[in-house]
Amino acid sequence: MGMNTITKKEIVERIAAKTGLTKVAAKEAVQLFLDTVIEELERGNRIELRDFGVYEIKERAKRVGRNPRTGEPVPVPNRPVVNFKVGRQMKQRVAEAWAARKAAAEAPAQTPSDFQAESPSSNPTGEGSASNWTTGGSQDRPPFS
Repeated sequence: MGMNTITKKEIVERIAAKTGLTKVAAKEAVQLFLDTVIEELERGNRIELRDFGVYEIKERAKRVGRNPRTGEPVPVPNRPVVNFKVGRQMKQRVAEAWAARKAAAEAPAQTPSDFQAESPSSNPTGEGSASNWTTGGSQDRPPFS
């Protein structure tokens, strides 16, 4: 299950298409939203978007790191980090979509051997059965096996 990257440009295009706004107006709205989120986090405010999630600043504790070249211990000071906690509705919708994609990817494709398992009584027309395939050889196997 591969993952695609969606850019701000693609989000702007989708918003413009769904709302009838021009791409320029949609881009301004998206950028204004992002700038507002950043500004509020800079002020130390918590941003709660119901059912989407919560952005807040947390302090990462100081620790001792290692210089990768020398292996020497290096003190790393405490610092602020932006934390995002997923909202209930987003968590649920993403989990459901993920499960559906995973199930679709894991569903076995129908193979020629699946057709051979059919008996003439369960398939009265014989359509799709291996016995109707012409291979120039045995009638018991499909042409690509």
